Amino acid sequence: MTGEESVDPEDDLPSPCVRNCCLDDKDICMGCKRSLREILDWHSASADEKRAILTRCEARRRTD
Repeated sequence: MTGEESVDPEDDLPSPCVRNCCLDDKDICMGCKRSLREILDWHSASADEKRAILTRCEARRRTD
């Protein structure tokens, strides 16, 4: 990325990580509710993908 390119703030959604990293038997983090794959993919995910991950995390949180 050069100095002339700008980053869309929408693409820089904050990670849901709460620094309580512990995977359950389904490889879901007990802190943020992301799957291991979602955690690994977070930094390369688009804003739309990040929003989808956050939606899945919230659904997981509601079913706990």
